[in-house]
Amino acid sequence: MLKKFFYRALEARHFWRYATFSEIAEIYASRTLRVIAMNIVAGFTSVYLYEAGYSLQFIMIFWLVFYLAKMPLSFFVGYFIARFGPKHGILISNLLYVPAMLSLGLMPKLGVTSIVLWGVFMALSATIYHICYMVDFSKVKNTEHAGKELAYMNILEKVSIGISPVVGGLIALWFGLQVVIWVAAILFGVAALPLFKTTEPVRTRQTIDFAGFPWSTVLKSIIAQVGVGFDTVTSGVIWSMFIVIVIFPGAGWDIYVTLGVLSSVTILADITSSYAYGRLIDGSHGGRLLRYSAIANAVVHMFRPFVSSPVSIVGVNIMNEMATTGYTMSFMRGVFDTADLSGHRILYLSLSDMVANFGAAIACLSLLLLSSSIGDIDGIKIYFFIAAGAVLLIGMANFSLYRKKDT
Repeated sequence: MLKKFFYRALEARHFWRYATFSEIAEIYASRTLRVIAMNIVAGFTSVYLYEAGYSLQFIMIFWLVFYLAKMPLSFFVGYFIARFGPKHGILISNLLYVPAMLSLGLMPKLGVTSIVLWGVFMALSATIYHICYMVDFSKVKNTEHAGKELAYMNILEKVSIGISPVVGGLIALWFGLQVVIWVAAILFGVAALPLFKTTEPVRTRQTIDFAGFPWSTVLKSIIAQVGVGFDTVTSGVIWSMFIVIVIFPGAGWDIYVTLGVLSSVTILADITSSYAYGRLIDGSHGGRLLRYSAIANAVVHMFRPFVSSPVSIVGVNIMNEMATTGYTMSFMRGVFDTADLSGHRILYLSLSDMVANFGAAIACLSLLLLSSSIGDIDGIKIYFFIAAGAVLLIGMANFSLYRKKDT
């Protein structure tokens, strides 16, 4: 049913240049299930560790090691895609997340061992999936209407993200977070099913070659990925920890529903802004959207230390989603164009992923050092100001697409 829905929607819009409607429907069905599975539990994992008695320092060490481990994995994934294609990687990624969720669910019995296993499988799955999905989408997009395609993809994801945290929070409240984890594991397994019959959109049995790689063309956009990684950690892990430690200390298991609701109320702003941003990008204003959204995102991070109530959390979440959606869509459009022009699509996207993980690792290390030296609360508050400076790197990507079209 899900596959048929996407097939009809995409057929009516004639979005795709290289892939058949059936193939795209299968990809979107799989991605929707994966997004739901991820966000049923993703926003709660760090909080789950904290509520289980692990310190903020331990949690940041875990994420620091996680992102550092993902950096070399990016290269291996690039070689895998060149050999077998991105859809095979997406299939394997979904299957790998099943043992990741099962390992996390066993934490009450296995302790740190389960956390290590969770981290290993999650790092493998996340790295494989992100690069494979980027390669896949960059290949099948329509160049003239990429902004609109990004908008619809983003709306689909935001609807899934908006619903799943509330569902996950309610299940966690009524039945415990372990049940949420088992449900997520099942959904990841189901998400792999639509991909068993898909064909590859890129030529397989390729080789990764650095010779002729256009460093002068792509270097600034790769460096800008440091800011993307920094923002991912800031808006995800660290913001959730701030809410739990500062706004709702001692909330107990009710915090899962609270976090779910607070993250879901932004869905209307997400959908509206996604459509508007898509039109701006296709209207040759993507460069300005990227710069202004990066600045707006920095301003949002500077406001975070002063948040003190649920109402202000919602306000910050809405502003953050609008800013993040703006820079994400325009940044991805620039990345896809650069991937097309580089002649080294897989290598470029693999390097970009590696540098984004490096930025995320720096973010984790920053908070680890701050919390260890001046305490958790003050450390997080000061960290947000550092993050505000770091995310400005995103607006300095200087994509050639926007130099040509955007003034």
